[in-house]
Amino acid sequence: MLFGQEHVEKYRETDGEVGHEWQGTVTLILTTQGRKTGEERSTPLIYQPTDDGGYAIVASKGGDDHPPAWFLNLEEHPEVDVQVKADRFKARARVAGPDEKPGLWKKMVATWPAYEEYQEKTDREIPVVVLERI
Repeated sequence: MLFGQEHVEKYRETDGEVGHEWQGTVTLILTTQGRKTGEERSTPLIYQPTDDGGYAIVASKGGDDHPPAWFLNLEEHPEVDVQVKADRFKARARVAGPDEKPGLWKKMVATWPAYEEYQEKTDREIPVVVLERI
């Protein structure tokens, strides 16, 4: 099973032939700029397409009380790099608003049911992030 940096490397080497499909769902590679170091940080994340051509991801960190580092990075620097299979592009990341989050949350839970368990584990409202191609 691929995980972490090995997942990122195999995904990039094969344009997603290895790593796009993962544990019954699909992943993309999100690259953010480190808010403290300025260095690029790449993370494989479960995603689903949005109705308007973007992609939705979830900042769950397995239900931890603190958000994942990649989420903190994109709050500071919302312009990110994304790779979906062989498609590499720049995107702007934003947190889904109250009108769109319920539908996106439902879609994300359908692809990864553990998100519901993660939300139950924490008092933090787990955000859905929308990646919009720029």
